[in-house]
Amino acid sequence: MIRVAKYFGVGAVASAIDLSLFSLFAGVLGYNYLAVGCVTFILATAANYALSVRYVFESGARFVRRHEILLVFVVSAIGLAFNQLILYAGVEFARLNVIVSKVLATAVVFGWNYLARANFVFRASQ
Repeated sequence: MIRVAKYFGVGAVASAIDLSLFSLFAGVLGYNYLAVGCVTFILATAANYALSVRYVFESGARFVRRHEILLVFVVSAIGLAFNQLILYAGVEFARLNVIVSKVLATAVVFGWNYLARANFVFRASQ
């Protein structure tokens, strides 16, 4: 449970980066929400990785560093696909506000990222 709480804190920071930049560029400035969603997701993922290996997971415990980073990229690419699909479906089909769609996408991807990283990429910190 402590690891989940730590990951929740790390995820909150990454989500704040993602949602605030997304809100500014897509919501306020009116840039294309899918392009903005991709860029802000990548920035937030980089922050999430850096914070996760420092505070939540033990980096290098399961895989050598280069394999670990490759696996994080694979998990993140799948997360990005989920993010973009949910964002698109929310805006285009459900007719939700772009910010509401982004919040929903962020929640789903948060769960995906934690489960995939905790069970496949990293070993829990001791």
